Formats: sequence, structure tokens, C-alpha cells
Amino acid sequence: MSLNKLENSGNALFEILHHGAVNGVTGSCHQLKLAGKHLDSDSSSYSVLIDCGLFQGDEKEGSSALDDDSSELAQKQIDFSLEGIGALVVTHCHIDHVGRIPYLLAAGFNGPIYTTQATAHLLPLVIEDALKVGVTRNQRLIRSVLNKLKALIKPMPYDQWFDLDGMSNCKARFQVAGHILGSAYVEFDILDASHVKNKGSHRVVFSGDLGAPHSPLLSEPKSPVRADTLVIESTYGDKLHESREHRRQRLKQAIERSFEDGGTVLIPAFSIGRTQELLYEIEEIIHVIESAKKLNKLDENTVSKGATVWDHLDIIVDSPLAAKFTQSYRELKDLWDAEAREKVHSGRHPLAFESMLTIDSHQSHLDTVEYLRKTGRPAVVIAASGMCAGGRMQNYLKALLPDKRTDVIFVGYQAKGTPGRDIQRYGANVAGKPNGYVVLDGERITINAQVHTLSGYSAHADQQDLLNFATGIDQAPQHIRIVHGDDQAKQALQKLYREYLPDCDVVIGVGEE
Repeated sequence: MSLNKLENSGNALFEILHHGAVNGVTGSCHQLKLAGKHLDSDSSSYSVLIDCGLFQGDEKEGSSALDDDSSELAQKQIDFSLEGIGALVVTHCHIDHVGRIPYLLAAGFNGPIYTTQATAHLLPLVIEDALKVGVTRNQRLIRSVLNKLKALIKPMPYDQWFDLDGMSNCKARFQVAGHILGSAYVEFDILDASHVKNKGSHRVVFSGDLGAPHSPLLSEPKSPVRADTLVIESTYGDKLHESREHRRQRLKQAIERSFEDGGTVLIPAFSIGRTQELLYEIEEIIHVIESAKKLNKLDENTVSKGATVWDHLDIIVDSPLAAKFTQSYRELKDLWDAEAREKVHSGRHPLAFESMLTIDSHQSHLDTVEYLRKTGRPAVVIAASGMCAGGRMQNYLKALLPDKRTDVIFVGYQAKGTPGRDIQRYGANVAGKPNGYVVLDGERITINAQVHTLSGYSAHADQQDLLNFATGIDQAPQHIRIVHGDDQAKQALQKLYREYLPDCDVVIGVGEE
């Protein structure tokens, strides 16, 4: 296992162990192990987990069916000891950060689960869907897991220190991460028992997933005042995103261009976060077009020749889960940023506009796929999963990838080993390569569709944002541990941190050995 020890008076104050998101970007799970006596234990150590996410793509270890054999589940999905682990802190509710929670509960975990208030609202929806889609249809088991989950969740406000049950020398605090609604980075203040008189402490910060500044709907993250040890994600540690205005223009142009010959635009997107951001941006595009028409200012800088397609264009959200999350986003609009709240105040509805259609039932989904396949009617379909590894998007891809009128627009990271990464790599418009294929449900599907990637729509901070986050800490970090990224991204970020923070020990996290 990977660990980080700090020596104080001859004793290790804490260790950091990684149980995921060190060999790639999925399966986030980190253990903060504290030394010394604690309130509810005679043990010499006490631990808190930070996230417990599911592995995806090449990082996937294989799935387990949820049944009553908790010991088998522990061996397959929770491959680390739960001894001394007293609490779980959840940074946000994307599946790669929370997907192993049902297995954790089945393995015997019974401690508090600390989340932000918004994450507490969204987390049961995520876990219920994950259970139904990938684990079991047994309603009794699903209800049992959800009841236990809800009983353990402890919602906490942002920017407020709270004590961790059973921990006498550690407190925690959530800060806005700007990744999805309710997302947070978490600060731990660990008291050095040997310096109680002067209250000496060590501040450990786990970034979770940091959002990009100026993202729609959400407030941007701000650097902590202090982080003696920083454990930080590096998904885009080697890349820079395009500007928000540029990416919106590219999205508009990609959609309009795709309808020159008819056909459907497919946008794989996670049900929470990305879907709502896309709807927000599309509503803005439509609003600008409609405003320009009313003012008779249809110049090419405002409305391109293809803009007329927006008059009769259906924006289809084919995901019951995404619809639930979108409703939750609307209910939690007090957490939106100032720009989004101003739009609502002016009478606009960024997440519920006229041309937006929601597909609910499975039969309606199948009918829609077949209708678009036969007719080539112009439509934009937003559906999960974001990496094309499951969900309703797979049915659209199987039906429409062979059609050259189809366009696929990727707006998020595609992990190695996922169908999304293969479609990106072997798409019909990849220069110098013949049309490739992707395997979906064991079936080889030819890719004749045009494939586009708009990196600016990632909900992750890019390299410059990650640099700004670390260098913006008032009391510069002594240690930085880089996780949650491909090797190239982690190495590039490490090099950058060493350049800008020469007095800081910067290492790349590694998994179990």
C-alpha cells in the first residue's frame, strides 16, 4: 500500500493509503489513518475513508452480484481491511467516487457518512440507479441498502468545521469544489497530541474532483488558506481547456453542421453535472438566437446559416435519472452561481425550456431510437453513460454509429478501456485512418459517424486551474500527493508543481504493491 507518514516526536501522526484512483481516474478511495488514542476505541489508530468509488474501463476488476454473502463482496470489491475505519467522507456523488458504497455496507461498514447537504440529497438517487443497472433488480435488497445508507448519512454545510465521530484529534470541513452540485474538497485538521498546549496541527486537504472556473451553474473553487499536505486530482494535469465562450460556439457549430445532411447528434453525458451543464449552455444558445431574431440582427456573427435548425430542433434527454437530477438541480437553485440565479430572476428557465423533451419509459426509449434510425430527423440526444460503458446511450450508438449522418460529440473525459475512448480513437474523421469499430454488448459496430471532442466542457479543472489551486494556498503545501490521472497527466503536473513550488515534496500516489 502507498502511505504518507509524518514524523512527530518519534511517532507517525498519520498515514495516507490509496485504494483506488492511483493507476487511473476511477475507483477513488483514500484512507486517512490517524495514530493515537481516540474517543470510541482503544486502538492505537483510527481511520476515515475519503470516497469509495467504482472502477471503470481498464481499471475495472470485475463486478459482484449483490446478495447476502457480504464476505464475498468484501473480497471482490472492498479488498482492504475495514479494521479501525470509523467514518466515510464523500466529496461528491459521481459513480467513480461512490459506486462501491453498497459493497462497503455489505462488508460491514456501519459508521457515519459525511457529505455536503446537496450531496446528501443526490447520493441515494445515484446509489439506487447504480444498484438497478449494475448489481441487482431485487427490490428488497435495494430498499435495504438505501435505508441503511440514508440512516448513516450526516449532511454538513460548507465552510464549517465538524467533529468526526470517534476521533478526538481530528476535525473536518467541506469547501466548494465547483465540479457538480454539492461537490466539495475536504480539509482535515489533525491535532498533534504531543503539542496539545500550543494546539499544533497538520492540515490535510483532499481535492476530490475540482471544477473548472466559470463553469455554468456552479461557483468556482477557491484555494484553501492552508494545506500542509495536499492530495490532488490530475485528470487534466497535462491539458488546457478552451474558453467557455469558445466551447459554446463550437458546440453550436457542431450541432448546426451535423444537420446539413440530416441525422442525429449524440452527446454521451453523465446524468449528474454534465447533462445539466449542457442544457444550460443549449438554452443560452437558443436564447441568443431568439433575441437576435426579435431585434432583426441575424448577422453571421450572432446567428450562423444553420441557425434555422434550432426552430424545429428537439433536445432529447433520454435518462430518467438525469431527469431526476435536473429536477434536484432546480430545487437546489440557491446553490447556483450569481449568473444562473439572475437568469431565473429574469424569467428564463435554463434547465426546462420549450424544445427540451424527456424520455422516461424504456419502451419510449426504444421507440425513439428506432424512429431516429429510420427517419434521420434532426435531434440532439443527451444520454448516459458519459463514457458509453452502459445506459441508454449504448442503444443509440448501436443503431446510429453506422450512419454517416450521425455525429457524436464527446464533452467529457473518456477513460482507457471504455467504449467512449474507442469511439474517439477510431472515429470516421480521424485523419489518416480508415473507419474503425467499437464493441458494444459483444457486437462489433462500424463507426461511420463523425466524432468530435469538446474538451472545454469537462467538469474537471485543467492544468492551469490545478496549478492555480496549489499555488493559491496562502500557507504553501509541504507535501503534494498526485492521484486520479493517467500517467502522462500525473507526470506533467508533478513537473509543473516542482517548478512553481520548489520547496514542496511532490510525489505521485501509487496503489497497493
